[in-house]
Amino acid sequence: MRVMVTGGAGFVGKELVQNLRDRAEVLVADLLRYGTPDWLSGELDGFAFERVDIRDAAAIKAVVERFNPDVIVHLAAIHYIPECDADPSNAVATNVTGTVNVLAACPQGTRVVFASSGAVYRPDEAPHRELESVVEPVDIYGFTKDHGEDYVRAFAANRGLACVIVRLFNVIGPGETNPHLLPAIVAQLRENPEAIQLGNTWPKRDYIDVQDAAAGFAAAALGSTPEPGGCEVVNLGSGQQYSVDDIVERMRSVLGLDFEVRQDASRMRAVDRPYLGADISRIGELFGWSPQWELDETLKRMWANPDFLPELEGRLT
Repeated sequence: MRVMVTGGAGFVGKELVQNLRDRAEVLVADLLRYGTPDWLSGELDGFAFERVDIRDAAAIKAVVERFNPDVIVHLAAIHYIPECDADPSNAVATNVTGTVNVLAACPQGTRVVFASSGAVYRPDEAPHRELESVVEPVDIYGFTKDHGEDYVRAFAANRGLACVIVRLFNVIGPGETNPHLLPAIVAQLRENPEAIQLGNTWPKRDYIDVQDAAAGFAAAALGSTPEPGGCEVVNLGSGQQYSVDDIVERMRSVLGLDFEVRQDASRMRAVDRPYLGADISRIGELFGWSPQWELDETLKRMWANPDFLPELEGRLT
């Protein structure tokens, strides 16, 4: 089986490639917009690589024609919400038009696993369920993922693709490539273990270990459903929700650190979802996946070896 992973050089992509490389012929397709990670700098171990911009329809079509994948796991996107807000045109060009370009390049029968987001849901006070919860995003990033889902469904129906929409929640662990909450906390504590600066601390999120996230995408990529023309939707999260305050307390306990939290107005988002939490029963029923990592173990791994890109280290300090 041949599996192409767009955005395969990224945070989840790296772990997914490691997960799949002994079970499939894997191609990493990535623009390397955050720089070249060490594991792609030397001799490639068990996979191939092509540098490509998914905004370029002809370029992505050429890559697909050369590799002829059975499965495409489409992870490539701009994920960092402030970056989407600062440059919405590029967010749309990458997350929506780029997705259309990937779908349009697929021959009939190709399985496409699309990395959507829990950000498509209305951020209400209940676990989000794929077939019941209201889809009502509140920011540019969420809008782009919602629109991407629409195109995935359309191409599945009209072009005979077999598609899985995976609504991914907040991924944490070593190797982060965007300055999200946990990398920001770790970077600040390494510089000053006595105090950190945060924005809003009340929103609740579902935090999933990066290795669990990769295993979920692998399960969707290699599963027996759906058939060509079909499209399934699943949540990918831990099934547990924590506020920023909860995360801070867990880090104090797990890492044995006693630090002060100072609120920084510049870090507060104008629009912030109060609650995002996944019901993960459906992905278990369809693909036999369940999370394996507990939050405390993930925090320990991240503290011991954050494995940030040098470019990200600079953005966090």
